[in-house]
Amino acid sequence: MSRFAALRRIPATWLVIAGICSVQLGAALGKGLFGVTSPDVIVWLRLATSATLLLLIARPGLSRRTGRDWLLVLAFGACLGTMNWAIYQSFARIPLGLAVTIEFLGPLGVALIGSRRLRDVIWVVLAATGVVLLGFGPVRLDPIGVGYAALAGACWAGYILLGARLGRGWSGLSGLTVASAFAALGMTVLVTVRGELTELQLWVVGIGIAIGILSSVIPYSLEITALRTMPPKVFGILMSLEPAAAAVFALALLGEVLGVIEWVAIACVVAASIGATRFSGRSKSI
Repeated sequence: MSRFAALRRIPATWLVIAGICSVQLGAALGKGLFGVTSPDVIVWLRLATSATLLLLIARPGLSRRTGRDWLLVLAFGACLGTMNWAIYQSFARIPLGLAVTIEFLGPLGVALIGSRRLRDVIWVVLAATGVVLLGFGPVRLDPIGVGYAALAGACWAGYILLGARLGRGWSGLSGLTVASAFAALGMTVLVTVRGELTELQLWVVGIGIAIGILSSVIPYSLEITALRTMPPKVFGILMSLEPAAAAVFALALLGEVLGVIEWVAIACVVAASIGATRFSGRSKSI
């Protein structure tokens, strides 16, 4: 773990915030390339980059694995790949900040699963209010884009629930590495069948690799280091800032201006996520 020694000197809170910024910077850069290549190609480059680097770092052992182990890692990889594919399809149709806000309902739902506290109804109502408000803002939402964001959120929820089991059955980064390889393989088949790689330019590949590093490798390294000293509940609260961070980066890099109603909607979902994490007794692993 010596590679993380320098990061341990940085306060854990700033590591998580830096990870959030890295993810949303990568997303904004990816959307900025949609004029020269497809969302599918960006997702393929992102997943291929992260899978390759994880394979080089983790070098997972595949022997002595049961059929249940392989089924679990395949399901996890399917959630990972579909989540990335769906959210980039959503980015192509609706503003980035709003797509991430809708997607975030997935982990919020996980935080509230099984809750029987009356207080948690507040967070459900608050999140629902945010979603309803999105339909009344000045930005016209493509229903297909909303549907893709919702699909990404459902896959994010599956990613969290399966990830907890994966961590018990696969040591270290091995499960994540194998799942990432499966997800990348699935996207490779998709873009190849569609012939989307025939006119891919080298500079786009370079930016795509950077997106993979920004969106997967850097944030995972920062977050896993932060979690060594930070309580999971505090981590979950900080991760609730994702939708707001997405909107800020989209505004700064893509010029995606949101109205007051959209910002209020984002604030409702962020507040619901913070409340669910802080008070419901459950913490998200995002």
